[in-house]
Amino acid sequence: MPASQNAPKPVDELDPIEARAEHDTLGAEIAEHDRRYYQEDAPAVSDAEYDALRKRYEALEAQYPELKTAESLTRKVGSKVSEKFAKIRHSVPMLSLANGFSDEEVQDFVARIRRFLQLKPEMPLLFVAEPKIDGLSLSLRYEGGRLVSAATRGDGAVGEDVTANARTVKDIPHVLKGKGIPEVCEVRGEVYLSHEDFAAINDRQLAAGKPVFANPRNAAAGSLRQLDSAITATRPLRFFAYAWGQMSAMPSGTQEGMIACFRSFGLKTNPLTRLCASVDEMLEHYHAIETDRANLGYDIDGVVYKVNDLNLQERLGFVSRSPRWALAHKFPAQEAVTVVEDIEINVGRTGSLNPIAKLKPVTVGGVVVSNATLHNEDYIKGIGGNGESIRNGADIRVGDTVVILRAGDVIPKVIDVVLDKRPGDAHPYIFPTVCPACGSHAVREVNPRTGKEDSVRRCTGGLICPAQARERLKHFVSRNAFDIEGLGEQRIEEFYAEGMIQRPQDIFTLETRNARSLQRLENREGWGATSTRNLFAAIAERRNVSLNRFIFALGIPHIGETSARLLARHFGTFEALRETALAAQDHGSEAYAELTSIGGIGKVVADAVVEFFKERHNEDMLDALLKEVTLEPIEAAASDSPVAGKIVVFTGSLEQMTREEAKAMAERLGAKVAGSVSKKTDLVVAGPGAGSKLKKAEEFDVKVLTEDGWFELIGRR
Repeated sequence: MPASQNAPKPVDELDPIEARAEHDTLGAEIAEHDRRYYQEDAPAVSDAEYDALRKRYEALEAQYPELKTAESLTRKVGSKVSEKFAKIRHSVPMLSLANGFSDEEVQDFVARIRRFLQLKPEMPLLFVAEPKIDGLSLSLRYEGGRLVSAATRGDGAVGEDVTANARTVKDIPHVLKGKGIPEVCEVRGEVYLSHEDFAAINDRQLAAGKPVFANPRNAAAGSLRQLDSAITATRPLRFFAYAWGQMSAMPSGTQEGMIACFRSFGLKTNPLTRLCASVDEMLEHYHAIETDRANLGYDIDGVVYKVNDLNLQERLGFVSRSPRWALAHKFPAQEAVTVVEDIEINVGRTGSLNPIAKLKPVTVGGVVVSNATLHNEDYIKGIGGNGESIRNGADIRVGDTVVILRAGDVIPKVIDVVLDKRPGDAHPYIFPTVCPACGSHAVREVNPRTGKEDSVRRCTGGLICPAQARERLKHFVSRNAFDIEGLGEQRIEEFYAEGMIQRPQDIFTLETRNARSLQRLENREGWGATSTRNLFAAIAERRNVSLNRFIFALGIPHIGETSARLLARHFGTFEALRETALAAQDHGSEAYAELTSIGGIGKVVADAVVEFFKERHNEDMLDALLKEVTLEPIEAAASDSPVAGKIVVFTGSLEQMTREEAKAMAERLGAKVAGSVSKKTDLVVAGPGAGSKLKKAEEFDVKVLTEDGWFELIGRR
């Protein structure tokens, strides 16, 4: 079968049920990638793969606007902050950037801006081009010229308070200098490590018998997010300023001017920042930096282009989670050639059999690589997987010489086989049909809607499978679930192997059982009274947990953080969710209709919830677990915008803003912009020449405003 047959169906060919199912699955996958990148500093996919997922997700919402809810990932940035740090709410959100990976995408980016602003080709349009530092984003707040707080990006709205740690960074002045400093001045930029300093840190780690960092970004992020600022002070972190948040007064009207002001205030800015007057100049600067990146002494992963005129930036506004006026032009991934020495199968939390290529170690981009993902069974056979396939369509065998691709700090993947170097005794790999962890059958399910076989083979053992049980327990205590301090992956492995924790409820009975045990935990090697007391205290602190965290912690397939929040907000209590899920086993019931009608929850997620509660062993586990923990309601979503959550339609010839500007403004305020008027429409903004939509508004008794009325409503008059 050619790889193209495994490619995903074009979005405009999906029916609403298929679109919602894929939207649910993609949402859970993207949320997990966000968590790994922003909270664990350990991404699992390349930027290109992540962006492909995002583009598909956004395309689904563009085709089916009803999929875009308040919980949509297109409205979110980053990931929730760790509860180990105090929180700082950003006065101006810290958004991410849209990415491009080719010269053509840069040309399209500039063309889109010209169309949006209705600029003729001969009209000047300047851009600032600056290296994209591969580090950790940081926001510094100065009041009266003095540093008062420092926060990480977090989820874009709320970040982690790392003020004490930021004060140890030499490039971050405690007091700004010079003239024209705003009373409130929020400077944003990137914390990073030079290659030389990174190597020195890893030398010290090795000498101390501690694990080394994978790359400078991980080391910088881990150093800045230390709970002990004395540790941060030993790490030679650096900082480049390139953006801003709240400003009580703008010292310049251009991006270039703002960077110059930062320099005059005593902040470090990147000397490779350039002002470009054309696409050709932008690309010339990009390729010059790409050629010389190995000599910079620090890691960059691309070049960022920003419209220079701040008034134009304001007009352009934002789309989804990123500014319309900026683009990150990423560098291509790095490749290397090595040999597959073995193929191993890891069993995931949901029972997926995940093939890993064990490689002859090879250095790629300064990192020694010995493992690479093989995606799934079809990918190994050379017939594609996840919409991908080996470049030359070959299968992958033990002994093969292969090309691996590494982009960023991710598990590399095998992308090509050098067939003329294949050993004569290399045989096709036979994918196991039984689980290597428990011996249960491993099957590929058939999607009842499409009739196609799933690309992933899964163990049918469920909770009797030790690999799944271990992974589910690790997920249960993970940061975005119960987040139990001191009960990480290594402890779960240890306690599971010794029979101390086999099921989630065992965590909360551990202290009682330990008190009755003849081999008490505090008497074991590596433990003591203090460490044991701290563990039990951490467990006790998590006996009260929010409903959305509890749902997420259960590890139900397809239930990510977003789906868990949607379910928690809709049902309010776990009892209501459980009762509905049990009744929804009848797909013709009102309960099933309710479950599938929740915004953002489609048939795939609904079916996963029903299947989870259908299992008797899951019901028994829940009964035991709910005797040990108390569930708290999820915090209500809040917004002070007068149009937040409302459906708005713009019609007629708008005179004070373009249609695109109007849409961007409304979405920035939390409104949903629709293209047609219905009974669900809350507001119609009508300009001269409004026709059928205005009549529809009158028919449905929808409130109609002029442009002036719109600006008055949102507080712009």
